Amino acid sequence: MEILVYLIPTALVLGGAGLAAFLWSLKSGQYDDIEGAKWRILDDGDLQDENTNNNNS
Repeated sequence: MEILVYLIPTALVLGGAGLAAFLWSLKSGQYDDIEGAKWRILDDGDLQDENTNNNNS
C-alpha cells in the first residue's frame, strides 16, 4: 500500500500533463481543418505543376 503514495501523484501529474498538451493543441489550432487533410490526399497538385512547366517552356 505504500507504493500508492508514489503511484497516485505520478498518475495525476501524467494525466495533468496530457490534459495540458491537449488543451495547448486546441489553442494552437491543430484541429481547425479536419476536413482538409482528406482533400489534400486527392489533390493532383503535381499534375498542375507539370502543366505549368510545359507552358513556360
